[in-house]
Amino acid sequence: MDMDERKIQILASIIKDYIETAEPVGSRTIAKKYDLGISSATIRNEMADLEDMGYLDKTHSSSGRKPSDKGYRLYVDKLMGIQSLSYEEKLYIKNKILDSAIYQVDSMLKQAASLMSQLTNLISVAKTPSISKSTIKALQLLKVNKSDVLLIIVTNSGIIKDNLVRLTKPLDDDMLIKINNLLNLKLRNLNVEEINLKVINSIKNDLRGYDDLFNTIISALYDSLVNEDSSKVIVEGTSNIFDCPEYNSVDKARDFLSLINDEKEMKEMLNKTGTLTVTIGSENQVKNAKDCSIITAQYTVGGMPIGSIGIIGPTRMPYSKILSIMNTVVAEINGSISRHYYDDR
Repeated sequence: MDMDERKIQILASIIKDYIETAEPVGSRTIAKKYDLGISSATIRNEMADLEDMGYLDKTHSSSGRKPSDKGYRLYVDKLMGIQSLSYEEKLYIKNKILDSAIYQVDSMLKQAASLMSQLTNLISVAKTPSISKSTIKALQLLKVNKSDVLLIIVTNSGIIKDNLVRLTKPLDDDMLIKINNLLNLKLRNLNVEEINLKVINSIKNDLRGYDDLFNTIISALYDSLVNEDSSKVIVEGTSNIFDCPEYNSVDKARDFLSLINDEKEMKEMLNKTGTLTVTIGSENQVKNAKDCSIITAQYTVGGMPIGSIGIIGPTRMPYSKILSIMNTVVAEINGSISRHYYDDR
């Protein structure tokens, strides 16, 4: 059965109406509200065809229909446009991200997620950068006392790691400066995978005579960069689900809350590739997310993806507006990270 222009218009109208009202849509509603130039009876016949084609689902409680996952997919891919944000909305997002950018990236992401949940009335989630995906921007050894120094690592994604290093013999200030310069010369702008045997041997040769110190520093560096998955999931706007009719059922609300509180599953859902990804209902691989849609976007530093941010909610969500909000927020995050953490000025 062909998807002609009339069916496309009717399907787009049904999806638009259902997103706005959360009520099953009947042929009379479409005939009255959308001025398609055809009778209610004709619309009813076309709706029956769209149901047979899998784009609509019939509800048990009324004669109306609602979009299926397949219907939403066609809508997102082919039928909708990206809704433009107003100048005031763009400025509001820009100022909120800028205000939070003076802090670490985690704090900026928390602010961005809170902002998105506020603008969409849905749940916003973000995955913070993993240190293994970041490059070293600076290292510093600071003397704590005669036998201890603090190794501080700052990455291009704003992550700061510190590790206390116990010395086997005291270091004088000149040697401490020399080691700091050496570590920055050898390791700056490298990520974990690039700190290979060749790099490590080069450092070892330059620290000949300080074998114990070399072993201690490399061990601390390894612990800081490799042994820990430093990424975490930020969730904002959880209470917004109670404003969604889809979660009026106690069981559905409980399942949804269980999903967003499961960090492992949320990381899996956020672990998408591509600049912007829309996953609808049954397309989700996570069990408790089969009735949800999640829109995710990667944020980057120096063009390299280091984490992701997203909106999760019922499949009935205003995709067009959300995509526009996310595009704007991610552009501001990328710009702020680049200015504050990646720029070497």
